[in-house]
Amino acid sequence: MQTRFIPAYDTEKAGDCLRACRRIVEAHQRFNVPATFFIVGKRLEDEGSEYRSLLGDCPLFEIASHTYSHRILREHPWGPPAVGGAERIREVTLGKDTVEQVFGRPCFGIRPGYSFVDGLHGDPELVDAVASAGLRYVSSTAWGPDYSLPAPLAGPTTYEAEGHPDLWELPAHGWHDNVLKGYTFADGPRRLILWPMSFPGAIPIGPIQTPDEEFAINRQFIDGAVTLGLSYVSLIWHPWSLGRFDSSMRMLALTFQYVRDIGMDFATYADEWSRRVGAGG
Repeated sequence: MQTRFIPAYDTEKAGDCLRACRRIVEAHQRFNVPATFFIVGKRLEDEGSEYRSLLGDCPLFEIASHTYSHRILREHPWGPPAVGGAERIREVTLGKDTVEQVFGRPCFGIRPGYSFVDGLHGDPELVDAVASAGLRYVSSTAWGPDYSLPAPLAGPTTYEAEGHPDLWELPAHGWHDNVLKGYTFADGPRRLILWPMSFPGAIPIGPIQTPDEEFAINRQFIDGAVTLGLSYVSLIWHPWSLGRFDSSMRMLALTFQYVRDIGMDFATYADEWSRRVGAGG
C-alpha cells in the first residue's frame, strides 16, 4: 500500500477552534486536500450551525467524534480522573449521535480526549461500548511508551483480542502540536521524552517558535512513514493551537505542498478504514 497523509484535527475548545477552523478550511480548499475533524459533541451543541455551514457540505471533510464532552475514558497520567460505567458509555454514544444529528451523515470514528499509549486495548468494556455504538474505527493511540512523546510510527491493529475483530485502531503519530509549542504542560510534566530517542531530529531543545520549525519536524514523521512502508501517517493537530501559533496556516501550506511534491496522496481516517476493510485487513 502506498503511504498516504491524513490531516486530522482534535476540535475541542469553544470559540478558538471554530475561528481557527475557518482558516484551516481555506488551506484545505486551496490545496484540495481532505481531512478528518474529530469534534467534541458539546461544541456542536453550542456551535453546530457554524460547523455545519463550514464543513458539512464539503466532500473533502470527514466529521468524526471527539467524545461528547472530552471527559477522559481511561486513566491517564497527565489528565483529570477518568469517568467510568454509564458516564463513559454516554461519552461514546452521545458524541457519535451528536455528530450525526448536526451533519446528517454517518459518524464512523472516534478519538478519545487525551488518547493513550495502547489505545483501548486491554479494556474490553470500553471496546464493547464503542462497537455497540456502531463506530467502525478508533484513533486512540497517540503516545509513546510510558506516555512519552513523540508518538511512534505505528500501524493499524484490530480489537480482536477484546472480541471485536472488525473494529480498527488507527493510531496518530508524532507530537501533540500544543505540547510541541509549549501551550500544554508549560507548568506541568517535563518528563516527555525517552532516551534513546527514536526521532532525534524531531526533538527541539524547547518550544518551537516558527511554522518552518514545525514543518521541519513534520517532515521527519512523513519521511519515516514512507521509509517504513506504513499505509498512512497522521499528525496530532488542534485547531485552537494552530490558530494561536500561526493564524496564516503557513505550516499547513508547507506540509501539504511537501506531501504533494514527494508524490504522496491524501486521505481521511474513514478512507483508511475503508481501505483496510476492502483489503481484508
